[in-house]
Amino acid sequence: MGKNTTLQVGLIGTGAIGRTHIERINNTLQGAKVIAVSDAFAEAGKKVAAQYGCQFFEKGEDLIHDNNIDAIVVTTADPYHAQYVKEAIKVGKYVFCEKPLAPEPSVCKEIIDLEMAGGKKLVQVGFMRRYDYGYQQLKKYISERTYGEPLMLHCAHRNPTVDESYDTPMAVENSMIHEIDVLRWLLGEDYATAEVRFPKKTRHAHEKLQDPQIMYLTTKSGVRIDVEAFVCCGYGYDIKCEVCCEDGIISLPEPSNAMIRTNASRVYPICKDWSDRFVQAYNTEFQEWINACKAGRVDGPTAWDGYAGQVTAAAASKARDTQSIVTIDLPETPDFYKK
Repeated sequence: MGKNTTLQVGLIGTGAIGRTHIERINNTLQGAKVIAVSDAFAEAGKKVAAQYGCQFFEKGEDLIHDNNIDAIVVTTADPYHAQYVKEAIKVGKYVFCEKPLAPEPSVCKEIIDLEMAGGKKLVQVGFMRRYDYGYQQLKKYISERTYGEPLMLHCAHRNPTVDESYDTPMAVENSMIHEIDVLRWLLGEDYATAEVRFPKKTRHAHEKLQDPQIMYLTTKSGVRIDVEAFVCCGYGYDIKCEVCCEDGIISLPEPSNAMIRTNASRVYPICKDWSDRFVQAYNTEFQEWINACKAGRVDGPTAWDGYAGQVTAAAASKARDTQSIVTIDLPETPDFYKK
């Protein structure tokens, strides 16, 4: 596909995140247009199709097979990601899948096997933090060993509140999964062990949610990581990452929000949610995906990265449920995904 040709995109799953991505691709970014959508809830999907001037497909598989569509975006509910990613691989189309690639590591492995059998990388997983400018600064310093070897990381994932559908397992599987991926990327190595412990529970957490939680990860070289998940912190959406190196401490920059003088105070507003905090990262992620698709390659997080994340999350979940330290059994990255 030529660089000046518009990438024709089909999107499956027209919920909130799907609609946000349609807006992003059609109205903010360059080089692509969402021309078709599909949703299991046909009435809702047809409304979105009419709103954005898209063709509507009753079945996601029919959308994937349509010859007018060059690439696929999957933003369905998590359990349905795999079926559409697999179908896209079978027809040889690039596919962007929001995390997780699949909830079960074994299903992620099926996707990897299918992609490798086809002989070409087609899948990108939506770990947008890798595209955040602050994390990219950390990556540069760590990769170049500017301040020596990284020894410890102290991280936090805080959210003002969650509804009652958010339960204890989701802290690892839906929230800290972002840290699992981005910290593995920052350090350039896999994890060896996982542990999850429960501090004293906040009164703001509902009955089915243990909050906060602390996940401990150790990498294969011995870097020690702690990640605090505090999803009922009340005060805002706050992401922290401090990398302790031999010759210095590197901290993730705060978002550049304006300072306000009010009420005899100086105030720096904190982001209210993930969409506010990482909007530019999402834009960069999708623009780079569009550019890569048109150039015939995958540049971002691969299917293997999605698999590694789910293997680690499963180990952390087991550690949480058994209150023990769990060894993470992840094979060496295949050469196919090192290219």
